[in-house]
Amino acid sequence: MAEITASLVKELRERTGAGMMECKKALTENNGDIDAAAEWLRKSGLAKADKKAGRVAAEGRIVAASEGGKAVLVEINSETDFVAKDDNFVAFTNAVAQAALASGAADAEALKSAKLPTGETVEEARAAVIAKVGENVQVRRLARIDSANNVAAYIHGGRIGVLVEVAGGDADLARGIAMHIAAMNPPYNKAADVPAEFVAKEKEIELAKMSDKDKSKPAEILEKIMAGKVAKIVNEVTLYGQPYVLNTDQSVEQALKAAGADVVGFQRLAVGEGIEKVVEDYAAEVMKQAGLA
Repeated sequence: MAEITASLVKELRERTGAGMMECKKALTENNGDIDAAAEWLRKSGLAKADKKAGRVAAEGRIVAASEGGKAVLVEINSETDFVAKDDNFVAFTNAVAQAALASGAADAEALKSAKLPTGETVEEARAAVIAKVGENVQVRRLARIDSANNVAAYIHGGRIGVLVEVAGGDADLARGIAMHIAAMNPPYNKAADVPAEFVAKEKEIELAKMSDKDKSKPAEILEKIMAGKVAKIVNEVTLYGQPYVLNTDQSVEQALKAAGADVVGFQRLAVGEGIEKVVEDYAAEVMKQAGLA
Protein backbone atom coordinates (compact mmCIF):
# COMPACT_ATOMS: atom_id res chain seq x y z
CA MET A 1 0.00 0.00 0.00
CA ALA A 2 1.51 3.32 -1.08
CA GLU A 3 1.87 6.04 1.55
CA ILE A 4 -0.86 8.67 1.30
CA THR A 5 1.07 11.86 2.04
CA ALA A 6 -0.37 15.31 2.77
CA SER A 7 1.27 16.66 -0.38
CA LEU A 8 -0.43 13.96 -2.49
CA VAL A 9 -3.82 14.80 -0.97
CA LYS A 10 -3.16 18.51 -1.59
CA GLU A 11 -2.25 17.83 -5.24
CA LEU A 12 -5.45 15.85 -5.78
CA ARG A 13 -7.53 18.57 -4.12
CA GLU A 14 -6.03 21.24 -6.39
CA ARG A 15 -6.62 19.03 -9.42
CA THR A 16 -10.22 18.06 -8.68
CA GLY A 17 -11.59 20.61 -6.20
CA ALA A 18 -12.91 17.77 -4.01
CA GLY A 19 -12.78 17.88 -0.21
CA MET A 20 -9.74 16.74 1.76
CA MET A 21 -11.40 13.64 3.22
CA GLU A 22 -12.80 12.63 -0.19
CA CYS A 23 -9.34 13.01 -1.75
CA LYS A 24 -7.73 10.94 0.99
CA LYS A 25 -10.36 8.23 0.56
CA ALA A 26 -9.93 8.26 -3.23
CA LEU A 27 -6.16 7.85 -2.91
CA THR A 28 -6.57 5.07 -0.35
CA GLU A 29 -9.04 3.23 -2.59
CA ASN A 30 -6.62 3.50 -5.52
CA ASN A 31 -3.34 2.69 -3.76
CA GLY A 32 -1.99 6.23 -4.07
CA ASP A 33 -2.44 6.42 -7.86
CA ILE A 34 -3.44 10.05 -8.37
CA ASP A 35 -4.80 9.55 -11.90
CA ALA A 36 -6.97 6.63 -10.81
CA ALA A 37 -8.05 8.60 -7.75
CA ALA A 38 -9.11 11.54 -9.90
CA GLU A 39 -11.15 9.20 -12.11
CA TRP A 40 -12.65 7.58 -8.99
CA LEU A 41 -13.74 11.01 -7.76
CA ARG A 42 -15.33 11.79 -11.12
CA LYS A 43 -17.32 8.56 -11.01
CA SER A 44 -18.28 9.30 -7.42
CA GLY A 45 -19.52 12.70 -8.53
CA LEU A 46 -21.69 11.13 -11.23
CA ALA A 47 -23.21 8.79 -8.65
CA LYS A 48 -23.98 11.70 -6.35
CA ALA A 49 -25.49 13.61 -9.26
CA ASP A 50 -27.83 10.71 -10.01
CA LYS A 51 -28.96 10.54 -6.38
CA LYS A 52 -29.71 14.27 -6.24
CA ALA A 53 -31.36 14.55 -9.66
CA GLY A 54 -34.91 14.36 -8.30
CA ARG A 55 -34.48 17.22 -5.84
CA VAL A 56 -36.06 20.55 -6.73
CA ALA A 57 -33.54 23.15 -7.91
CA ALA A 58 -35.29 26.52 -8.21
CA GLU A 59 -32.52 28.91 -7.16
CA GLY A 60 -29.35 29.65 -9.10
CA ARG A 61 -28.06 32.17 -11.61
CA ILE A 62 -28.72 33.58 -15.05
CA VAL A 63 -25.42 34.06 -16.87
CA ALA A 64 -24.59 35.72 -20.18
CA ALA A 65 -21.82 35.72 -22.75
CA SER A 66 -21.60 37.84 -25.87
CA GLU A 67 -19.29 38.68 -28.75
CA GLY A 68 -20.25 40.95 -31.62
CA GLY A 69 -23.76 40.08 -32.74
CA LYS A 70 -23.78 36.79 -30.84
CA ALA A 71 -25.12 36.52 -27.31
CA VAL A 72 -26.45 33.82 -25.01
CA LEU A 73 -28.27 33.52 -21.70
CA VAL A 74 -28.13 30.35 -19.62
CA GLU A 75 -30.20 29.55 -16.55
CA ILE A 76 -28.39 27.21 -14.16
CA ASN A 77 -30.23 26.13 -11.04
CA SER A 78 -29.22 25.07 -7.54
CA GLU A 79 -31.40 24.08 -4.60
CA THR A 80 -30.49 27.06 -2.40
CA ASP A 81 -29.45 30.67 -2.81
CA PHE A 82 -26.46 29.89 -0.59
CA VAL A 83 -25.01 27.51 -3.18
CA ALA A 84 -25.90 29.95 -5.98
CA LYS A 85 -23.26 32.25 -4.45
CA ASP A 86 -20.66 29.50 -3.92
CA ASP A 87 -17.39 30.07 -5.80
CA ASN A 88 -17.47 26.60 -7.36
CA PHE A 89 -21.01 27.12 -8.64
CA VAL A 90 -20.28 30.64 -9.92
CA ALA A 91 -17.16 29.48 -11.76
CA PHE A 92 -19.12 26.61 -13.32
CA THR A 93 -21.93 28.90 -14.52
CA ASN A 94 -19.52 31.39 -16.06
CA ALA A 95 -17.69 28.60 -17.88
CA VAL A 96 -20.97 27.17 -19.17
CA ALA A 97 -22.02 30.57 -20.57
CA GLN A 98 -18.77 30.80 -22.53
CA ALA A 99 -19.18 27.23 -23.77
CA ALA A 100 -22.73 28.00 -24.88
CA LEU A 101 -21.52 30.98 -26.89
CA ALA A 102 -18.61 29.13 -28.47
CA SER A 103 -20.44 25.88 -29.22
CA GLY A 104 -23.48 27.36 -30.93
CA ALA A 105 -25.71 24.98 -28.93
CA ALA A 106 -29.35 25.66 -29.66
CA ASP A 107 -30.79 24.50 -26.34
CA ALA A 108 -29.86 23.21 -22.88
CA GLU A 109 -29.89 19.57 -24.01
CA ALA A 110 -27.38 20.24 -26.78
CA LEU A 111 -25.27 22.29 -24.37
CA LYS A 112 -24.64 19.22 -22.18
CA SER A 113 -22.12 17.84 -24.67
CA ALA A 114 -20.30 21.15 -25.23
CA LYS A 115 -16.67 21.16 -24.09
CA LEU A 116 -15.23 23.42 -21.40
CA PRO A 117 -11.59 24.65 -21.45
CA THR A 118 -10.77 21.84 -18.97
CA GLY A 119 -11.68 19.27 -21.62
CA GLU A 120 -14.75 18.15 -19.68
CA THR A 121 -18.21 18.33 -21.16
CA VAL A 122 -20.75 20.58 -19.45
CA GLU A 123 -22.54 17.47 -18.18
CA GLU A 124 -19.34 16.03 -16.69
CA ALA A 125 -18.52 19.33 -15.03
CA ARG A 126 -22.08 19.57 -13.67
CA ALA A 127 -21.67 16.20 -11.93
CA ALA A 128 -18.37 17.38 -10.44
CA VAL A 129 -19.98 20.57 -9.10
CA ILE A 130 -22.76 18.53 -7.49
CA ALA A 131 -20.09 16.50 -5.67
CA LYS A 132 -18.48 19.70 -4.41
CA VAL A 133 -21.54 21.71 -3.34
CA GLY A 134 -23.76 18.82 -2.20
CA GLU A 135 -26.88 19.99 -4.05
CA ASN A 136 -28.72 19.21 -7.25
CA VAL A 137 -27.49 21.45 -10.06
CA GLN A 138 -29.33 21.72 -13.38
CA VAL A 139 -28.53 23.51 -16.64
CA ARG A 140 -32.15 24.38 -17.35
CA ARG A 141 -32.55 26.86 -20.21
CA LEU A 142 -30.58 28.49 -23.00
CA ALA A 143 -31.51 31.52 -25.08
CA ARG A 144 -29.39 32.89 -27.91
CA ILE A 145 -29.34 35.57 -30.60
CA ASP A 146 -27.01 35.57 -33.59
CA SER A 147 -27.53 38.67 -35.73
CA ALA A 148 -25.88 41.46 -37.72
CA ASN A 149 -28.01 43.95 -35.75
CA ASN A 150 -27.19 45.51 -32.38
CA VAL A 151 -27.47 42.77 -29.77
CA ALA A 152 -27.39 43.41 -26.02
CA ALA A 153 -27.17 40.96 -23.13
CA TYR A 154 -28.06 42.33 -19.71
CA ILE A 155 -28.01 40.59 -16.32
CA HIS A 156 -29.70 42.09 -13.27
CA GLY A 157 -28.50 40.77 -9.94
CA GLY A 158 -27.74 37.34 -11.38
CA ARG A 159 -31.45 36.49 -11.27
CA ILE A 160 -32.85 38.16 -14.41
CA GLY A 161 -31.30 38.06 -17.85
CA VAL A 162 -32.33 39.72 -21.10
CA LEU A 163 -31.26 39.40 -24.72
CA VAL A 164 -32.51 42.01 -27.17
CA GLU A 165 -31.94 42.53 -30.89
CA VAL A 166 -32.31 46.09 -32.20
CA ALA A 167 -32.16 47.10 -35.85
CA GLY A 168 -30.64 50.57 -36.03
CA GLY A 169 -29.62 52.77 -33.12
CA ASP A 170 -26.45 51.85 -31.25
CA ALA A 171 -25.11 49.59 -28.51
CA ASP A 172 -26.12 52.02 -25.75
CA LEU A 173 -29.72 52.07 -26.95
CA ALA A 174 -29.83 48.27 -27.15
CA ARG A 175 -28.50 48.00 -23.60
CA GLY A 176 -31.04 50.57 -22.38
CA ILE A 177 -33.89 48.60 -23.94
CA ALA A 178 -32.54 45.40 -22.36
CA MET A 179 -32.52 47.13 -18.95
CA HIS A 180 -36.11 48.25 -19.52
CA ILE A 181 -37.21 44.70 -20.36
CA ALA A 182 -35.49 43.37 -17.22
CA ALA A 183 -37.33 45.93 -15.07
CA MET A 184 -40.79 45.95 -16.69
CA ASN A 185 -41.09 42.40 -18.10
CA PRO A 186 -43.35 43.20 -21.07
CA PRO A 187 -45.09 40.02 -22.32
CA TYR A 188 -45.19 41.30 -25.92
CA ASN A 189 -43.08 43.49 -28.20
CA LYS A 190 -45.64 45.51 -30.21
CA ALA A 191 -49.43 45.88 -30.26
CA ALA A 192 -49.58 43.65 -33.33
CA ASP A 193 -48.04 40.83 -31.26
CA VAL A 194 -50.85 40.83 -28.67
CA PRO A 195 -53.17 37.84 -29.30
CA ALA A 196 -56.69 38.69 -30.48
CA GLU A 197 -58.19 36.48 -27.75
CA PHE A 198 -56.36 38.54 -25.10
CA VAL A 199 -57.83 41.76 -26.52
CA ALA A 200 -61.31 40.23 -26.72
CA LYS A 201 -61.10 39.08 -23.10
CA GLU A 202 -59.98 42.50 -21.91
CA LYS A 203 -62.87 44.13 -23.79
CA GLU A 204 -65.25 41.73 -22.05
CA ILE A 205 -63.79 42.58 -18.65
CA GLU A 206 -63.86 46.33 -19.25
CA LEU A 207 -67.45 46.16 -20.47
CA ALA A 208 -68.47 44.25 -17.34
CA LYS A 209 -66.86 46.95 -15.17
CA MET A 210 -68.74 49.79 -16.87
CA SER A 211 -71.80 51.36 -15.28
CA ASP A 212 -75.25 50.94 -16.83
CA LYS A 213 -75.19 54.65 -17.63
CA ASP A 214 -72.02 54.29 -19.73
CA LYS A 215 -73.33 51.13 -21.40
CA SER A 216 -76.45 53.00 -22.52
CA LYS A 217 -74.45 55.57 -24.50
CA PRO A 218 -74.64 55.53 -28.31
CA ALA A 219 -72.76 52.65 -29.92
CA GLU A 220 -70.13 54.84 -31.59
CA ILE A 221 -69.32 56.63 -28.30
CA LEU A 222 -69.26 53.35 -26.38
CA GLU A 223 -66.88 51.92 -28.98
CA LYS A 224 -64.51 54.89 -28.56
CA ILE A 225 -64.55 54.48 -24.78
CA MET A 226 -63.80 50.78 -25.09
CA ALA A 227 -61.06 51.40 -27.65
CA GLY A 228 -59.37 53.86 -25.28
CA LYS A 229 -59.49 51.41 -22.36
CA VAL A 230 -58.15 48.51 -24.42
CA ALA A 231 -55.39 50.67 -25.95
CA LYS A 232 -54.23 51.56 -22.43
CA ILE A 233 -54.10 47.89 -21.46
CA VAL A 234 -52.24 46.97 -24.66
CA ASN A 235 -49.68 49.69 -23.92
CA GLU A 236 -49.15 48.21 -20.46
CA VAL A 237 -48.35 44.73 -21.81
CA THR A 238 -46.18 45.73 -24.78
CA LEU A 239 -42.58 46.92 -24.83
CA TYR A 240 -43.37 49.64 -27.34
CA GLY A 241 -46.28 51.01 -25.32
CA GLN A 242 -44.58 51.22 -21.92
CA PRO A 243 -42.97 54.40 -20.57
CA TYR A 244 -39.22 54.05 -21.11
CA VAL A 245 -37.53 53.46 -17.73
CA LEU A 246 -34.49 55.54 -18.70
CA ASN A 247 -36.71 58.48 -19.71
CA THR A 248 -40.29 58.19 -18.50
CA ASP A 249 -41.29 61.32 -20.43
CA GLN A 250 -41.41 59.16 -23.55
CA SER A 251 -42.54 55.68 -24.43
CA VAL A 252 -40.13 53.00 -25.61
CA GLU A 253 -41.63 53.41 -29.08
CA GLN A 254 -40.84 57.13 -29.06
CA ALA A 255 -37.27 56.50 -27.88
CA LEU A 256 -36.75 53.97 -30.66
CA LYS A 257 -38.31 56.20 -33.29
CA ALA A 258 -36.03 59.10 -32.29
CA ALA A 259 -33.02 56.84 -32.86
CA GLY A 260 -34.37 55.38 -36.11
CA ALA A 261 -34.41 51.95 -34.47
CA ASP A 262 -36.72 48.97 -34.16
CA VAL A 263 -36.72 46.06 -31.70
CA VAL A 264 -36.63 42.84 -33.74
CA GLY A 265 -37.17 40.64 -30.70
CA PHE A 266 -36.15 39.90 -27.13
CA GLN A 267 -35.91 37.07 -24.61
CA ARG A 268 -36.09 37.37 -20.82
CA LEU A 269 -35.20 34.67 -18.29
CA ALA A 270 -35.73 34.82 -14.53
CA VAL A 271 -34.31 32.28 -12.10
CA GLY A 272 -36.77 29.56 -11.18
CA GLU A 273 -39.78 30.90 -13.06
CA GLY A 274 -42.25 28.10 -13.70
CA ILE A 275 -40.66 25.76 -11.14
CA GLU A 276 -42.85 24.73 -8.23
CA LYS A 277 -40.73 25.42 -5.18
CA VAL A 278 -40.80 23.23 -2.09
CA VAL A 279 -41.51 25.22 1.06
CA GLU A 280 -39.51 23.71 3.88
CA ASP A 281 -40.88 23.78 7.43
CA TYR A 282 -37.66 23.11 9.32
CA ALA A 283 -39.26 23.33 12.76
CA ALA A 284 -41.81 20.66 11.82
CA GLU A 285 -39.07 18.48 10.34
CA VAL A 286 -37.00 18.65 13.54
CA MET A 287 -40.10 17.87 15.63
CA LYS A 288 -40.88 14.90 13.38
CA GLN A 289 -37.36 13.49 13.63
CA ALA A 290 -37.44 13.92 17.41
CA GLY A 291 -40.70 11.98 17.59
CA LEU A 292 -42.59 15.01 18.88
CA ALA A 293 -44.98 15.40 15.95
